[in-house]
Amino acid sequence: MPLLKDTMTLVKETQQLPVVPLSWFLPSLFAAFNVMLLVFLSGLFFGFPCRWLAQNGEWAFPVVTGPLFILTFYSLVSLNFSDPGILHRGSINEDPMTVHVVSVNQGAFRLQWCPKCCFHRPPRTCHCPWCNICVEDFDHHCKWVNNCIGHRNFRLFMLLVMSLCLYSGALLVTCLMFLIRTSHLPFSVDKVMAILVAVPAAGFLIPLVLLLLIQAVSVSSAERSCESKCRHHQEYNPFDQGFSRNWYLTMCAPLGPKYMSEVICLQRPVGTGWAHEKTQPSPPCPPGPPGLQPQPSNTSGKGPPGSGEAAIVLREIDASPRLSLLSETPRRGSPGRTQSLDHLNLCLPV
Repeated sequence: MPLLKDTMTLVKETQQLPVVPLSWFLPSLFAAFNVMLLVFLSGLFFGFPCRWLAQNGEWAFPVVTGPLFILTFYSLVSLNFSDPGILHRGSINEDPMTVHVVSVNQGAFRLQWCPKCCFHRPPRTCHCPWCNICVEDFDHHCKWVNNCIGHRNFRLFMLLVMSLCLYSGALLVTCLMFLIRTSHLPFSVDKVMAILVAVPAAGFLIPLVLLLLIQAVSVSSAERSCESKCRHHQEYNPFDQGFSRNWYLTMCAPLGPKYMSEVICLQRPVGTGWAHEKTQPSPPCPPGPPGLQPQPSNTSGKGPPGSGEAAIVLREIDASPRLSLLSETPRRGSPGRTQSLDHLNLCLPV
């Protein structure tokens, strides 16, 4: 049949990915510099003032500062290579016009579409512009470690900030004690190194303490650094479950399954261009039982878009009363209204 030979179908054409510039090099170099700075200052500390105190019987200083250095170094390196809770990319076949609405503690959330990752983001999931990934329970992007802080590594981040506060305070106190104990001695290299270690330790201590206090307040109130305070009602936060419960969920609750895996890492995004490709004619359908007529369908590929079953559904939705879209801001509502919006999937007409 001549019509079947000229059948054209639309298939996805894989496009070559553009060359990504080396924008990751400087942030990675800065994160590596921070690790080396910690090792360098610690080497000066243990090699000069701490060594002098240990040789003169003051073993309490190296006993306290040694484990703190190991804890700080471990948390810093681990945070550099940790998974913040990356959500794998979706499929290009996902419909961005589909509306997903979920409820959290009587607050309705419309899941926002991420055009970069091609899926609807869960609540509190944000796309990091520096890492080009969507992170679950995103808090902020830490440039000191060149990594995002999210659901899976927030505990490690809190451990790093706390260990840095304790270690910086221990370095400052030890260097001051060394300068006091050696005040009667002439100026030497040990004193120069003690001052060289004490100055950056004192400079980092105050911002680190402030950061620790800010993060403690955020955990207590179930807030995130990337969220503005006007996003929720001042008297109601749907994610706040009380002081003790917030700390348990943030620091002690099981993290759940890890979304990223080796298979996901091997995925590559494809383009969205369309190309025409000729296909082989389909074999004729066997005749059905008598009395049953085949339903007409748009299989020629030449009809206008929206002339098939999807168009019928869209026309039915268009004829029905419109449903108002929910804004991203959660609102307090009655339990019946919130429950009726749970897991609502609505295909809107384009």
